Amino acid sequence: MPELPEVETTRRQIAPIIVGRTIKSVKIHKGAERLAVTHAPHELEFTLTGRRIDALDRHGKYLIAHLDDGRAWVVHLRMTGSLVVAAVDKPHRFERAQLSMDDGVVVRFNDLRKFGTWHVVEDPRDAMPNVGPDALSDDFTVSWLREHLARRSVPLKSVLLDQKVAAGVGNIYADEACYIARINPRIKAHELGPRRVARLRDAIVTALQRSLVDGGTTFSNYMDGLGGAGFHKTHVHVFRRDGEPCDHCGSIIRKIRIAGRGTHFCPRCQKH
Repeated sequence: MPELPEVETTRRQIAPIIVGRTIKSVKIHKGAERLAVTHAPHELEFTLTGRRIDALDRHGKYLIAHLDDGRAWVVHLRMTGSLVVAAVDKPHRFERAQLSMDDGVVVRFNDLRKFGTWHVVEDPRDAMPNVGPDALSDDFTVSWLREHLARRSVPLKSVLLDQKVAAGVGNIYADEACYIARINPRIKAHELGPRRVARLRDAIVTALQRSLVDGGTTFSNYMDGLGGAGFHKTHVHVFRRDGEPCDHCGSIIRKIRIAGRGTHFCPRCQKH
């Protein structure tokens, strides 16, 4: 699933291409009608057509295109979505929608699982109910994280996946952050003291920023805004490295399930 680094990589790549341009036409393909959330598909097509994109922002895993009429087009890639500026005319096999810009650029929304969503709203927050501070924003503070961990008696990994707590963090970077912080993902969230919470907050930021340098992580479906892959796969510490030796201590990385998600950790470095 695209997480914060993947969505931010997409934003950085396509913003210089589409910001300031007007959407000439929009087509949501047959079978992808669930993509349109706030309007019927044909209404959403009509609503976006003729609109100029004045800015492209991101919050957590959401892309937010600010339109010239004051509204916002909010895109969530969900599990397998990608927003790609097309380099060729031939559509991707999983293309679900297409936008043509006034300068001839084509933007394709590809999505294998068809879980992605589009909203057009007056306030972007209406498309992001109960989403907390972006994990790379100044609002994601140690005090914020400590307050929300202290309320929960479930495993730490479960809380880190909650977008109300750290918007943009998903399965990959929750595992990576716990490893960097040397904290066991199974520990009850409320058991973390102030020092370890501070260490965890810094580790979350570090994990996200390191991935951004590599353009995100591609294990299977993720494509960036230009149709390429993210290269952080070669730099992960634990995620999907079960059975391999830990880079630090040599212990074999384990995989367990927490909150129904595969969770990877080093049993020695993350003993506590």
